[in-house]
Amino acid sequence: MNFKKEPFFDGNSEWEDLGDGVSRQFVGYNSQVMMVIVKFEKNAIGTLHQHFHSQITYVAEGKFEVTVDGETKILQKGDGFFAQPNIFHGVKCLEAGKLVDAFTPFREDFLIG
Repeated sequence: MNFKKEPFFDGNSEWEDLGDGVSRQFVGYNSQVMMVIVKFEKNAIGTLHQHFHSQITYVAEGKFEVTVDGETKILQKGDGFFAQPNIFHGVKCLEAGKLVDAFTPFREDFLIG
């Protein structure tokens, strides 16, 4: 398995187009942790989902309607949320923006498919 071994991130790595107004950029990862920047166009959706990873998300830009475990709030730059393992969570982008996601353990599924 290949891990990002570079100690610094310069922001110039490729963006992966996920479709429907969403793209992501890997900051760094190893088997214990992964950080990803996710860019959303206005009205793009991060579909309600769950996974066994712990996730903490910081709103770097924009405004989002965020649902975690059935509770919905409006979050904007400087806000964030925590999704415990196996808890449903998702977002709707109200103003174009970026989320910074950190996962533990790393999201191997992001690298495979």
